[in-house]
Amino acid sequence: MTVTRSIRKVWRSRPTIEGAGVHLKRAFGNQEVPLLDPFLLLDDFRSNEPSKYLPGFPWHPHRGIETITYVLQGNVEHGDSMGNRGDITPGDVQWMTAGSGIVHQEMPKGNAQGRMGGFQL
Repeated sequence: MTVTRSIRKVWRSRPTIEGAGVHLKRAFGNQEVPLLDPFLLLDDFRSNEPSKYLPGFPWHPHRGIETITYVLQGNVEHGDSMGNRGDITPGDVQWMTAGSGIVHQEMPKGNAQGRMGGFQL
């Protein structure tokens, strides 16, 4: 049985600055929130200019949400207040469940050519 469904809505990503000054494109997660249940956010953090990603996302809480980070180019150093740390490198996927009271940081480093790229849902 074939079911045809129509497209309900098309959103264009918007340039956004997050963290300590990372330039990214947010596909959804702002004014679209009332239409998305559960709450969803999708960020594209690609850049060939280190000044637009090196400030990173210093220590911050998430308090019970989950993130999926996929890196295309460069690497992202990740650490949390429990002492866990690691690098997310090209082709890696990190699924993080953030507990209440735990803070973490994500610091994009780029590759040898100065390129950084990935997505976070």
